[in-house]
Amino acid sequence: MTASPANATPERSPWPALWALVIGFFMILVDTTIVSVANPAIKAALDPGTNSLDNVVWVTSAYLLTYAVPLLVTGRLGDRFGPKNIYLIGLVIFTGASLWCGMSGTLGGLIAARAVQGLGASLMTPQTMAVITRTFPPLKRGAAMGLWGATAGVATLTGPLAGGLLVDGLGWEWIFFINVPIGVLAFVLAWILVPKLETHSHSFDIPGVIVSGVGLFLIVFGLQEGEKYSWNGWIWAMILGGVAVMAVFVFMQSRTTREPLVPLELFRDRNFSLSNFGITTVGFAITSMALPLMFFIQLARGMTPTQAALLMVPMAVISGALAPFAGRLLDRVDPRLILVPGLSIVTISLFAYALSLHPDTPIWVYLVISGVMGIGQAGMWGPLATTANRNLPPRLAGAGSGIHNTTRTVGSVVGSAAIAALMQARLEANMPEAAAGQGGAAASMGFGGGKLPEPVIDAFSTAMGQSMLLPAAVLAIGVIAVCFMERPVVLARSSAD
Repeated sequence: MTASPANATPERSPWPALWALVIGFFMILVDTTIVSVANPAIKAALDPGTNSLDNVVWVTSAYLLTYAVPLLVTGRLGDRFGPKNIYLIGLVIFTGASLWCGMSGTLGGLIAARAVQGLGASLMTPQTMAVITRTFPPLKRGAAMGLWGATAGVATLTGPLAGGLLVDGLGWEWIFFINVPIGVLAFVLAWILVPKLETHSHSFDIPGVIVSGVGLFLIVFGLQEGEKYSWNGWIWAMILGGVAVMAVFVFMQSRTTREPLVPLELFRDRNFSLSNFGITTVGFAITSMALPLMFFIQLARGMTPTQAALLMVPMAVISGALAPFAGRLLDRVDPRLILVPGLSIVTISLFAYALSLHPDTPIWVYLVISGVMGIGQAGMWGPLATTANRNLPPRLAGAGSGIHNTTRTVGSVVGSAAIAALMQARLEANMPEAAAGQGGAAASMGFGGGKLPEPVIDAFSTAMGQSMLLPAAVLAIGVIAVCFMERPVVLARSSAD
């Protein structure tokens, strides 16, 4: 038996349900960044016998793998069994795994717990967008996605800051323990406030599930581990093999006589296709910009991780404040009028960072650039998600959400791998003695190092500035793509009326 459709009770406001879901969504986003601050403490506690970072990196890699790979499937689970039910199941798994993470006494145990935590996050994430699509009318979704985008902006700041404070004050375990009371609160609120929506009978494409899972795993794993293994032959074979498997998956989806896992009909909507391409460039750019920027601020300028995170405060505050307004405006205007300026401002900000990464640049310059980027980001996250999902029928809300989150996550993985490779190449070009392991620079860039020696700071800064050009260039491609969007049908009809 299916629940009553959401539109059967129009008097019920969808906003309380969205606020309840935002708590869990915020927790997921914070957890993707909070661990990076705690890695030194985790290594010292659970992996003190080696000088390599390879083992502790898997605390993040395991989470990312189990988060990214199932997204195509978990979106459809919400269509079939109800987004509320799948969200609550994912929240229980995520919260329980967080407790397991904090209680882990070995690095292997922590990695296993993080993998389970990633699975819980994968179950939760698509449901937030699906509920927005299914409970808000088309001309109100922009405001709802504005809140969704504001949450993403604030979380990018909260993760590093909360991580530094918790690790310094209570220990690394508390970056995971803090999720338990938040998870319990989020469960209670979602149980009470999120409505049970109409379910849609789906015949799961089991071969498609298996083939897509294998393909995404090969691509994500290869990109994550490429730098570690110097991009040798088997890494490239894994990545290319994953691409080939995904090509087979697309062919299977086009030929299936039953319901496909990824309905290719969605891509006939130009805005859906371009929004997914746009969010891929955004995931790439935002993930890849952080590495050279944080390395420069901490190693060339000698700031602590917490101080470095504080330089991002203007971006998070301004983005969080403006995103709801951008969402409401998107409900009334052509999405290009929000997306083109928003993405362009972020692109310009990235170029500004690239040109300003010098040891004598005043710190206030980075605060100004951060604030300008916050203005652009307000017209980026939520508007892309709104435009992608605005015309989707309710039965495909989960599928569309899963695709959108998958493309964003894969973009982030590709960006992370690409920037690591480019940074290494630019360091070798600008600091050959450090790349060869000679002198003090290589040691200073090691685990737990402080500010670089003065003689190498200029060359290091140049390498980081050159690396920052990559995310700027990729996002510029995203700007070009969104220029080819079209005015949504619902807006055109509204104007006519």
